Amino acid sequence: MTPFTSHTGETAPEGSKTQLANIEKTRTAPAYFARYAHLRMRRDESGVLLVEMHTNGGPIRFDANDHEHFVDAFYEIGRDRGNKVVILTGVGDWMSEIEFASFGNVGDANVWSKVHDEGTQILENIANIRVPVIAAIEGKAHIHTEYALLANVIVAGRGATFTDLPHFAGGIVPGDGIFTTWSYRAGAGRTEAFLLNPAPISAETAAAWGVVSYLADDGGAVAVARQLAAEYLKQPEVTRRNTRIHFIQPLKERIVREVGYGLALEGASANALVQQMSATV
Repeated sequence: MTPFTSHTGETAPEGSKTQLANIEKTRTAPAYFARYAHLRMRRDESGVLLVEMHTNGGPIRFDANDHEHFVDAFYEIGRDRGNKVVILTGVGDWMSEIEFASFGNVGDANVWSKVHDEGTQILENIANIRVPVIAAIEGKAHIHTEYALLANVIVAGRGATFTDLPHFAGGIVPGDGIFTTWSYRAGAGRTEAFLLNPAPISAETAAAWGVVSYLADDGGAVAVARQLAAEYLKQPEVTRRNTRIHFIQPLKERIVREVGYGLALEGASANALVQQMSATV
């Protein structure tokens, strides 16, 4: 067997071929793949980009830095034509924890202005990813499920659960796109009841509502997503890109029309909540 030769021209032992190949692959990966602490990105030779949300290799504990950095991350993912299909997932859970304190005093208009701008930009940038997007959900999808509902299809492990932890149950308006995306997928009346009484629902229920497209054995959501991606890749690139653009347009229009206003209402409710909490101290 011919020994592997590195880019320096030096011949490496056969046993180090895989290691050197991995190093070379890392060197040629886009710089943004390693730019975001809580996003792990890997792209295979066919152009399928796997984006895993995590904190120190475990389930993500979403914080203010993520809220800021995800704006740029999804913009860079969307503008990179090397990405042919995007799979978005979490490690362990989709997302079940959030560090509220990291956002600062959300009753302060200046603080909320930043939250407002980032919140709208994250959703717009996900919607602007112009290739098929698949969300692969395992465990608890209790925070920012609107990111998943901007995918073309959702694959969920049978043990996954869905709810909206941070908003109405916590005293603030669910205005960050959670109503827009869920009502688009599941219907307005069902979504209003779901968000006013945010008890977890099963993946099977989410499938019955039309939110989850495919059910997988627990731990198998990403594998099913990869199978779907392989099917999508059989079509011409322009067909894939234009189909995503066509399918996301009605939801994109609602995001532009509704989310900025919804986040303004949410900010007002956050201010009222802070005042109420201060008055009881």
